[in-house]
Amino acid sequence: MRGDAEHPLPRPARATVPVRRPAPEPAGRAGLALDMEKLLAARLHAVKVRPYLADALFALRVVEDRSVPTMAVDAHWRVYVSPGFVARTPLEELAGVWVHEVSHLLRDHHWRSEAYAREHGEYGPGESLRRNIAADFEINDDIYGDGLPQPAGTVLPSLLGLSDGLLMEEYLRTASMSGLAADLAWLDCGSGADGRKRPWELGPGGAYGLSRQQRDAVRFRVAEGIKGRPGEAPEGWRRWAEEAFHPPQPWRRLLGSAIRSAAGAPGAGENHSYRRPSRRSAGVPGVVLPSLRRTPPRVRVVIDTSGSVSDAELGSALLEVVAISRAVGGRRDLVSVISCDAAAGVAVPLCRAEDVELVGGGGTDLRSGFERALRCGPRPDVIVALTDGQTPWPSAQPPCRTVVGLFPRPARAVDEEDPHYVPDAPPPWARVVTIG
Repeated sequence: MRGDAEHPLPRPARATVPVRRPAPEPAGRAGLALDMEKLLAARLHAVKVRPYLADALFALRVVEDRSVPTMAVDAHWRVYVSPGFVARTPLEELAGVWVHEVSHLLRDHHWRSEAYAREHGEYGPGESLRRNIAADFEINDDIYGDGLPQPAGTVLPSLLGLSDGLLMEEYLRTASMSGLAADLAWLDCGSGADGRKRPWELGPGGAYGLSRQQRDAVRFRVAEGIKGRPGEAPEGWRRWAEEAFHPPQPWRRLLGSAIRSAAGAPGAGENHSYRRPSRRSAGVPGVVLPSLRRTPPRVRVVIDTSGSVSDAELGSALLEVVAISRAVGGRRDLVSVISCDAAAGVAVPLCRAEDVELVGGGGTDLRSGFERALRCGPRPDVIVALTDGQTPWPSAQPPCRTVVGLFPRPARAVDEEDPHYVPDAPPPWARVVTIG
């Protein structure tokens, strides 16, 4: 059985949040019911004082569990809640816990911790605790104040004489944290903080978990909200929005430049219009000549959804689609998306990137995607193909500008049937930009 934010159902779990050492459950509270009204009121308070985190806070799904000392999150945006902890924690402090937990998820500590563990070969519980402490160092200096009181025992970088404002990886490289490990052995924010899966977590197949695409969409909306109203967020969150989630990447500038160049080529998106007469009309008395007007270019994006493209790359492709819409002036109604593996799907208009469903998982043949892009609806001015390049290419140049965004791959890709197989390079008539 599973529960959501309105109807939480019990599930065994064990986790804490670094607010203070959890006190033993008082006698007589074994059957204490979860005060959902107080829990959700605390979330509303968190939204009120940290409005730039609203999308993320409302995306969390609540799972009630009486064995959890406080609150913890898993990598799929579920928050596990102890009824006793909710009952004994003041509402404003509880709001701070909401912000703390969602900060782990927004900062993608799950994936970053897994990457750090793989790089350094650190997989044991002690190493997980170090990553959890470092993750708390990264986020706790941005959480408290302005409506969120700082509880006693908050894990801060000053405990080790370290500076605020660093990333988790920088804290891990700077200090061993062995001096804190004994006192913080109880600390366990779940896999959402350190990447180590727990036996009590529901896992990717559990109820109400968010997919990778949905998680990226939530982060994207929060980052866009922070960048749109930067005065509301502290420096750490502004830096995250500009760098940590959307780091400055040369390929984004190159991709946007390639699209604008293709759309701005002679003849692309041009038409005659009488709405503003040509200046040459003055030289022809009695005759009104139309002027040549440039209309916003129509872009069709073909996304490679074959089995060789990872979920992370598909999520990145959707972010590139949003960047493409900006490159053509923000007219999302002129941008449509086609999923394509061995066969092309239907062209879907771009309303919101997170609502685009990418279907595929089979072989790769983007030729059908190009055919669909040219055949459905008004002919596009630009076709953008986002792919790993392991595909046959159209033999003839499309009657419009073409940009290819390539996900990076080893120089030689191995085919199980032909170990000497090397994918064909994109055709010379396409403008090629390497993504990543």
